[in-house]
Amino acid sequence: MKKFKLILLILLGVIVILLVVQNTALIETRFLWFRVEVPAIVVLFATAVGGFVSGILVALFIKNANKTTT
Repeated sequence: MKKFKLILLILLGVIVILLVVQNTALIETRFLWFRVEVPAIVVLFATAVGGFVSGILVALFIKNANKTTT
């Protein structure tokens, strides 16, 4: 099962890297009242990193919550 998870994680990482590298065009990005033109690669990379960090934090919170209740 560990090998399967590792292979799946590597495959997902390669897909994300390919997606990010292939999208280099400038796009207009809006956040609240900010409006900026940045390469799509920056937006995709920031989104991927944010999702990864969020997933790790949720997993840690769940792990800590299970330790305190048992």
